[in-house]
Amino acid sequence: MINLELPELPYSKDALAPYMSAETLELHHDKHHMAYVTNGNKFIKENNLNEESIEEVVKKSYNSIAPVFNNVSQHLNHMHFWEIMQNNPNGKIPSELETKINQDFESVDAMKQEFINAGIGQFGSGWCWLVLNNGKLEITKTPNAENPIVHGHIPLLGCDVWEHSYYVDYRNRRPDYLRAFVDNLVNWQKVSELYSNNV
Repeated sequence: MINLELPELPYSKDALAPYMSAETLELHHDKHHMAYVTNGNKFIKENNLNEESIEEVVKKSYNSIAPVFNNVSQHLNHMHFWEIMQNNPNGKIPSELETKINQDFESVDAMKQEFINAGIGQFGSGWCWLVLNNGKLEITKTPNAENPIVHGHIPLLGCDVWEHSYYVDYRNRRPDYLRAFVDNLVNWQKVSELYSNNV
């Protein structure tokens, strides 16, 4: 039976300031993510799930075991979220990925704006994503805990638009948070590695 564990952040809690504060990371990682881990393990055990990977648990529980899905998928989402960020103002996108972005979106700016619009357009809680779908880069959004793998997509870049992700720093200004994220907080090298590993 799989056991979820809260990962250490790959940077200090103040490393993403001023775009994401230490207070936000402390609440988001130490409290919210920890709750998903604790509850996910509880519901996995209660439902006697024996899948060998987190991804398999997410896919099996989608649309069938809501308590498992909601917590385990959020754990998967957040593991991605922490790894995909760094303090990287106007960070350069590796050439292979940039070429693909230009091919599928016409420009990096167009891709970023579509990503922001997806996050703004996600009513209530959820995520916006840059995904690989049958060899093509696409922008998508998912409600609540949903991860793109349940739709056969490969997530390359995900941004959490639940209010706990930004309310301390941006209050209700979700568009400002999304712009700050896509312009200053993306570890484009990591996104590029995910892309290269899946083409």
